[in-house]
Amino acid sequence: MRRFLVALTAAVSALLFLVPAASAGSAHFVKNAFEISRSGNSLTVSGKEAGLGNLAQVHIVVTATAACLNPGGNFPKAANKQSLASEGDFPVQNGKADFSLTLTATFQPNCSPPMSVVFGDVTVTDTTNGISFTFRGTF
Repeated sequence: MRRFLVALTAAVSALLFLVPAASAGSAHFVKNAFEISRSGNSLTVSGKEAGLGNLAQVHIVVTATAACLNPGGNFPKAANKQSLASEGDFPVQNGKADFSLTLTATFQPNCSPPMSVVFGDVTVTDTTNGISFTFRGTF
């Protein structure tokens, strides 16, 4: 009987030791918490990530392609297209992190009216946890 109690105590102790590691979380972006806004030549992407466990911070990178679009719906010059990136570290509180990053396009020659700047291939990546999300369409 004593051997059984020792074995049972050891098994319960091992389980209690392993449970906190298993409940660390599963990092994911909260899809309905994303907000994308464009103002002139700038695009701001804000969002929330959850399931971060006890991490201190996450490193978020936002990438996009910016291009000049003429009133006919065409992209007139290859020089008026560029890849952009913005990144930052954001604190984790209660297993969640809120973030906001802005990308600004600068073109040579300028993308002046009647042309306008559009952003596409917008991707948000958490390099800390190796996850990303890409938005469809243009902004």
